[in-house]
Amino acid sequence: MDRQQIEQRVVKVVCYVLNVDPDLVEPESNFVFDLGAESTQSVALVAAFEQEFGIEMEQEAALAVDTVGAATEFIEKACREQGV
Repeated sequence: MDRQQIEQRVVKVVCYVLNVDPDLVEPESNFVFDLGAESTQSVALVAAFEQEFGIEMEQEAALAVDTVGAATEFIEKACREQGV
């Protein structure tokens, strides 16, 4: 799975969990400040990413990720490490 495919799936999950328009989601979009995520939604995002990609993420590290682009990198690395 290449980076572009991962990013597309990240955007899909973000739009679903946060109920935002895909046109508003950019790599530099901050989950809290730009997309309006609340703390419970941040936890839901982590769970949704794990389900979407079939990976496990260390929750504290995952919750520290603050932008869509950083989430893509984080997930790309987790997929590579976990052989997904």
